[in-house]
Amino acid sequence: MKFKYLIIAFSILIVLFLLITALLPLIIPDPAQTANLRYMTSPLLFFMSAILVCLGIFFLINYRLFLLLEREDWPALAYYLEQKIYVKNRYSNRYVKLLASSYMVISDYPSVIKLESKAFLAKKSVVEKNVLIFGPARVISGDYKGAAAFFKTHLEKGKLNKQDREWVRWFSGFSCLLISAFDKAETEFMTLAVSSSDAIIAGLSAYFLANNLSGKSLRQQDCLAAAENGRKRIVDTLKTLENWKKEVNKAETAIHVAIVRKYINETGTWLFQKNEPVPAASTTNDLKNSNLDEFKEQESMNQDSKIQDPENS
Repeated sequence: MKFKYLIIAFSILIVLFLLITALLPLIIPDPAQTANLRYMTSPLLFFMSAILVCLGIFFLINYRLFLLLEREDWPALAYYLEQKIYVKNRYSNRYVKLLASSYMVISDYPSVIKLESKAFLAKKSVVEKNVLIFGPARVISGDYKGAAAFFKTHLEKGKLNKQDREWVRWFSGFSCLLISAFDKAETEFMTLAVSSSDAIIAGLSAYFLANNLSGKSLRQQDCLAAAENGRKRIVDTLKTLENWKKEVNKAETAIHVAIVRKYINETGTWLFQKNEPVPAASTTNDLKNSNLDEFKEQESMNQDSKIQDPENS
């Protein structure tokens, strides 16, 4: 457990400081210099001791939580957090986010929606801070209409930071694509492809424009132009597929990224190997099986149901 090792490291450091302070008279025979050094090191020693005490108390209070996280015992972690939230009514952002993420890992999507409803009534701000967990949970559970409405509502509220807002816009477009609201999906993806500063968002948007929406668009040339604009921006910036993968790896621990990881991999191939055959974005993708592996750190999800084909949903 990394937290445990951090406390041990601090403890060793403080013991060393104490030993040095105690041995100063033997090292430096001049009493005036010794007193001077002690005066200079005492505040630092006190500060580090205070940090150690705080860390120790925090560790003891949350020992059970850290232990379950270390073991990756997601069902037990979910039960522990349910007691904290539902029984003790502690709707803190940390607890709600961890519980929602635990439910996602064990594919208990109805419980994510239940948590969202209860958290919204108890502490609405917690839901607003975790839009990118609650919204994607609706997508992966197959509630595409509910997801589209959810993302639209939170976009209209305007309480998201720039990065989260762009991801919410992307998921809004993706949800619209899944319910065949192609004009709305096209509007979102065209804007993001040409303007997003996030390479993954811009790339995904360009990919779906080129492979899903261009054939259904009343503005086909504009749609293809936006897709090519987005592709060119990313290729000019990242240069190679390896750099794209590095960019993806930076964001892969986020659950909303893990959910669409298969699409991200296909996007990378389309961006940097354009002249080679690439599976269309419209092929059926098993989100429940393939996209949470990174978040779970190689644990198998063993799900059978699949997300609908964006072309036919």
